[in-house]
Amino acid sequence: MHKRKGKRWLPAAALGGVVAAGAFAFLPAIAQAGNEDDAKEPTAQADFTAAAAEFKVPVSVLQGVAHEESGWQQHTGYSNTGGWGLMNLTDVTPKMVADGAAGATGHSGLTSLADHPELHTLQAAAKLTGVPADQLQHNQKDNIRGGAALLASYQKQLTGSTSADPSQWTAAIAKYSRMSDRKAATSYVHDVFATIASGGKQSASAAAGTKAAKAVKAPAAAVSMRAVPSAKPVTGQLSKLRLKDTASPQAECPQSMNCQFVAADPSNGQVSDRPANGIKINQIIIHTTEGSYDEAIKTFQTPGGASAQYVMRSSDGAVTQMVADKDVAFGDGNYDSNLHSVQIEHEGFSAHGADWYTTAAYQQTADLVKYLAARYDIPLDRQHILGHDNVPGPSDSTLSGMHWDPADGWDWTRFMQLLGAPFDLGTHGVGPVGSAVTITPGFSENKQTYTVCPADDPSGSVTTCTPVTQPSSALFVRSAPSDDAPLILDPVVHPDAGAKGGTDSVSDWSTTVQAGQQFVVAGQQGDWTAIWYDGQKGWIHNPGGSNTSPTPGARIIKPAGTSAAPVYGTAYPDASEYPSGLSPSTQAPLTAKNYSIPVGQAYVAAQPPAGSADFFPTGGKVVTGAKKYYTVQFNHRYILVNSGDVTETRMVRH
Repeated sequence: MHKRKGKRWLPAAALGGVVAAGAFAFLPAIAQAGNEDDAKEPTAQADFTAAAAEFKVPVSVLQGVAHEESGWQQHTGYSNTGGWGLMNLTDVTPKMVADGAAGATGHSGLTSLADHPELHTLQAAAKLTGVPADQLQHNQKDNIRGGAALLASYQKQLTGSTSADPSQWTAAIAKYSRMSDRKAATSYVHDVFATIASGGKQSASAAAGTKAAKAVKAPAAAVSMRAVPSAKPVTGQLSKLRLKDTASPQAECPQSMNCQFVAADPSNGQVSDRPANGIKINQIIIHTTEGSYDEAIKTFQTPGGASAQYVMRSSDGAVTQMVADKDVAFGDGNYDSNLHSVQIEHEGFSAHGADWYTTAAYQQTADLVKYLAARYDIPLDRQHILGHDNVPGPSDSTLSGMHWDPADGWDWTRFMQLLGAPFDLGTHGVGPVGSAVTITPGFSENKQTYTVCPADDPSGSVTTCTPVTQPSSALFVRSAPSDDAPLILDPVVHPDAGAKGGTDSVSDWSTTVQAGQQFVVAGQQGDWTAIWYDGQKGWIHNPGGSNTSPTPGARIIKPAGTSAAPVYGTAYPDASEYPSGLSPSTQAPLTAKNYSIPVGQAYVAAQPPAGSADFFPTGGKVVTGAKKYYTVQFNHRYILVNSGDVTETRMVRH
């Protein structure tokens, strides 16, 4: 669920943590505060006090809501629910939807996905305060004033007047949550009142960019909140809101699993009828929450963020289903992938996956995946059982920022064995140039060293960029057959003119291949094997073929003509195939540097090509296209290739 480049933050209602893609970030615990009257009032506290007085909102209510929304963290940019500042004032734009968990770049329904009032509280605050939206986004004082104005307007709308009693603000607090589900809104209210009752105190962190600030995700606002132990929510007020008692259908899990259903917010997905409506489910995507199980569930209940069909608890493999399999979850940043996938989130941290992914989680996930694969006829191979880090960007602008969870700390060798579909049968080696190999380095004994930085690690385990050696499912890909050769350079991920290669950062997906992925041999020199990778020749350390297995019978594709074959991030029908009244989604090849299959190169497609499709939730209309697209292992991620642009050959089995 890792966030994209730019490290957008998530509201405290979501643990400060998605979407999924972006990552959760644990908020620093606030010290309990008493009722000392002589506490020095820091700048942020003065802003809270002034705004509370101006709009006649109890300061404890204003601060409690701010803590639930942002953890009192001074973030730059907007959250993954489209919110700004300490009060998380939302203004979700079509571009945010395009770049976010929905991954709807080029999709005709892009504008409608952002057209929900709860996603635009910033604009409402601007009208109430008369302050320009840009100023509300970036000025702390005005941002807090905007939040206070919203709370006061909700209070007057729901009860007729403001009140000095925090308890009488229960309905207004629930409305501020933007949640439509009664259980989710009630949980939000209880969390706010828990903060009001206990109070809290937080010192300002060092200014961003200073040495002291490197250990934190964002500078903290200086706040001193007096405890109001008598404040209790008046839950009867919630009847003033049109909250939904979302029916909890039977969770779609094997009978043996501890599985419940808790609905995600409707804005974080689409109601569909897969596969009965013709939209085939053909992928399962593995994610990491970058935070706790409970807070991932809260995130998916918050409007404007992400969702997944399932959330898996690390300790015991318990599962909460949040989106029905028939419906579309906005989980991986590529709408075409979302349209055909079931998404499974795992509690844990990608930077330390080998420590977080438990035996219970592996076993229960395997049971769930086997159940889903049998139900929807999903191939059990590494182009259909995927990590979020294997999903491509839908457009040139999204390629570099795609999420990198669960990363190389997920043991793909073990997991595919649990599925009954092992790819490492113990026969290692390398075939001739032009043949296919499967990456089979194992896991426990395949130790790799990555650089882990605080920005990659919301667990807070590292406070400065640190080399960490850990078991890995991956091998590094180099530009030449030498240990000291630069790592292969993906110019989309590393566009700097002076870049000589990629990095060993734990979040740099562009420099590794993973266990179970298949590539075509491009050369051999000593202990090194060359493969076609990312539109270029890359080298993996492979002494005696110990890290690969020959793959007879592999489906190998090459350009059909005398020019490079284009590649795609999506597979929508052609514009001419859409009936009148339905706006076509954009189906265009990727044009970023290296994103094509040059003449002379070859890549592996695990399965025959599949048809193109698009979905319109209004009316439940499905459009299918005549063209078929291969899913091809291009680099660390798959890519889609029009079958008409390539030829297919099968390696002979001996």
